[in-house]
Parts: sequence; structure tokens; C-alpha cells
Amino acid sequence: MTKATNVATRRDGDSGSDDPVTTPGGEADAIVQAAARAAAPWAALNRTGRTQVLRTIADHLDSAADELVAIGARETHLGEARLRGELRRTTFQLRLFAELVTDGSYLDVRIDHADPDWPMGAPRPDLRRLMLPLGPVLVFAASNFPFAFSVAGGDTASALAAGCPVVVKVHPGHPELSAATAERVKAALVAAGSPEGVFDIITGLDAGVAALRAPEIKAASFTGSIAGGRALFDIASQRPEPIPFYGELGSVNPVFVTRAAATNRAEEIVAGFIASFTLGAGQFCTKPGVLLVPRDSDLVERLTQATYPAPAPLLNPRIQSGYTETLRQLTSHPSVSYAGNADPFADPPGPTVLTVRAADLVEQQDDLFRECFGPTVLVASYDSEDELLTVAEMIDGQLTATIVGEEGDRVLAPLMQALALKAGRLLWNAWPTGVSVTYAQHHGGPYPATTSPTITSVGTAAIARFLRPVAYQNFPQWLLPAALRDDTTLPRLVDGRRL
Repeated sequence: MTKATNVATRRDGDSGSDDPVTTPGGEADAIVQAAARAAAPWAALNRTGRTQVLRTIADHLDSAADELVAIGARETHLGEARLRGELRRTTFQLRLFAELVTDGSYLDVRIDHADPDWPMGAPRPDLRRLMLPLGPVLVFAASNFPFAFSVAGGDTASALAAGCPVVVKVHPGHPELSAATAERVKAALVAAGSPEGVFDIITGLDAGVAALRAPEIKAASFTGSIAGGRALFDIASQRPEPIPFYGELGSVNPVFVTRAAATNRAEEIVAGFIASFTLGAGQFCTKPGVLLVPRDSDLVERLTQATYPAPAPLLNPRIQSGYTETLRQLTSHPSVSYAGNADPFADPPGPTVLTVRAADLVEQQDDLFRECFGPTVLVASYDSEDELLTVAEMIDGQLTATIVGEEGDRVLAPLMQALALKAGRLLWNAWPTGVSVTYAQHHGGPYPATTSPTITSVGTAAIARFLRPVAYQNFPQWLLPAALRDDTTLPRLVDGRRL
């Protein structure tokens, strides 16, 4: 079994074939056609109007919090506190994108006035450039964040903010919550006077694939497994008109602990690591899955003797079975030892610590350096800090990579340089779980972490996924979009100077 297949069934828990309901082909096509009809009026809506729509959606979701959280608790095994916090994050990011739209900087307005003395050797024409929405977007919802990465999650929020209608293929792990959330979003759109067709949902893998192939869809996003995401990416790429496909697939999120840090802060490191890899029963895409520690430290012993959270049920049976499959493959490997005291194969599973030599991790990367979506970690012991660099240089693309070190560690500079080539977010003496929704956040990375390493799916920069640049040459002021006229007050670059 290949590395990609090893993570195929455990992260999104969505084979498509077990969806409880499948949107009929005619209905799914009508939803896509409605999104296409809504594209022009939604894109033409002024920024004030779009801002109000996003805030209205957030208000409607907040007002339905009690009902939505109760449904989510029934369907996902997630607790009330977690679900309420995730819903707050969901409405926060809708309002944050509303602020971004109000500001207008996402349009990246650039104005070059005509210059007859342009040093290129020929006169420079009047050129004005801004970003326009791509058109209808297809969002494949995730299972592990039933609010924040689902029907009204970050992909939907950023696409709507960009001016793109959205069709969401719901996840079968929380169908009732998806329908209830969609009802609130639609009600908000009606209340705000939005064009019909700006948002809708479909169910079932067949409907999702058909929508992905529909010529009216101009971009798609996905959060899930490598195999599932890669299959959809290939469909998107092989269409008669290929479209951007923004897939977040798989990540191990390694943590590199220097010898000095292990000596000086062992207790702190163990406590932070346990809290991070057991958060949400290990079902975060940023869960640290491999911890590299010096062999002559007591970190493995401390991890073995530590107190862990009680076992918690995983999101759904498919994730449970996928987790168990990957765990069996790891524990049966001759180089891997079991260092925990819980039953790793129980349902629900207890937090599990496996150990291996860093040298074996390097030699057998495909078998050992893999995402195990659940409460299991692999602790790799090294003899020399040079092995940290070896591991950093051999790994594939990651969402995150963490360095736990001390000032003056000789390995820090080369380790950072190596990891910057492999991960989308580097952390210093912090833990990767908990992806803050901010202006500077980057949640992405080289393949197989994502299919598009230049783009984030979290934070305000996520809006760039659903925009494309258009330049206007020598147009009169009255014909130009308002954002490109000389009297615009938007943030802009004029003749090379930021205003």
C-alpha cells in the first residue's frame, strides 16, 4: 500500500458511496445553473452591499447557535464547548471577511499613468489592474470542523467575499447540521436582498463530481484525504477548461526538539505536546504527528509516565476504521515500539505513543512518516542533531513544522532554512494546533499538504483563491471600474508608489 493510500480513508471519512442522501442529477444541475446566473449580479454588488450580506449571515448563525450546536453534538461526538467555540470562529471569520471587503485592499488596485519617457525604450501606456471574482465556486465540506470548514466555513466565507456564488457539497458525517446551517445562510441571503442562487448545497459524491465537471464551476476547494483530494484535483485539471482546485490533503506536522531544549524544559515540552496531539482526539489537520527528541534525554520516559486525557470517540465510524488501519500498520512495523499504557485499538481509542529510531524513520520514510488521523504520535529518537537536518530535508510537504529550541542552538539556522522549503507555517517554541484566523495566517504548504502551496485556506489572504487579475489599457475614466479611476480612495499602487 502506498503512502498516499495509507491516509486515504481516515481523514475525511467520506467515501461518497455512503452519503445518506444524494441530490438528484437534475436538481444538482439546476443549483449549478442558478449559481451561474447569480455570478454577474453578485459580482456587481458594491462592497457595502456584500459586506452587509456577510454580516447578516453571521448574525443569523449566531441567533441559531443553540439549535445548531445541539444538532452538531448529536451527529459528531463533539462536545458543546468545542462546537460553540467553533461556531464563534465561523461567524468571526465571516465578519473578518466583511471588514476586508470594506477596506478594499484585496482588490490589489494598481494604476500606471501613461509615461512617454518610460525607460524601457518605448512609451508606457495607461495601465490599470485589479482583481475580479472567478465565478461560481464548488466547496467540498470537511468532517472534522462541522462549522468552520463546512457549509458556512472559511471557504464559503472567502468565496462569497470575493464575489463568487458558492455551491457546497456537504459532508455525510453531519448531514442534518449541514442542512440546518444552509437554511440559516439562505434565510440571511434573502433578508439581505441577495441574488437568487448565490448559495446552495448538494449531497453525494456523484453530485459533487458532476458539479466539479460542470463548465459553470470556475474553482473548487476541498479539505480531506490525499487520495480523495488528488482524485478530485485530477478531475478539475482534466476538464476541457481546467480550473483551480485548492485541496488541503495530508500533513504529519513534525516537531524538532533540540538537545538543549530537552534538557532545560522537559516537563514543559511533554505537557505542551500531549495537549496538542490529543486536542480534539487528534483529529486536527495540524496535529503534531512526529516528535524528534534526543536519545539521551528523558522525554520518552516522561511521555510514557504522563497522565493523558480520557479516550474520546472519533467523529464517525469511517474515521475510526481508517485510524485503526493506519495504527495497525505502524504498530506492526518491526522498527516501531509501543510506549503507551492505553489500548490503542479500543473504540474510543486512547492516546497512544509509539517510538522509533530517527535513523529508521529516515530509511523507511514511506512506511513510518505518515499522518495517523487520531490520538497517536510517533516519537523518533536521534543521536546527533545532524539527524534533525536529515529528517527536515527528506520529508515531503507539510502544513506546519515546529522547532522547540534554545537561543544559541547551532542547528537552528540550517533547520529553519530546510523546513521553510517544506512547510507553510513554521513555529518556534509553540504548538501547531489552533490555527488563528488572522491577516498574516498561512494554512497551506507544498504537496501533499495542499495542491496549491502559494495559497492559504485560513485568514484573509484566502480570498485570493477566488479572484483573478484583469488589466485595462488606455480606457477613458468614465468606462473604467470605479476602483480604477483616479479619484478612487481605495488602497492602491500608483506609478509604483503605495497610497
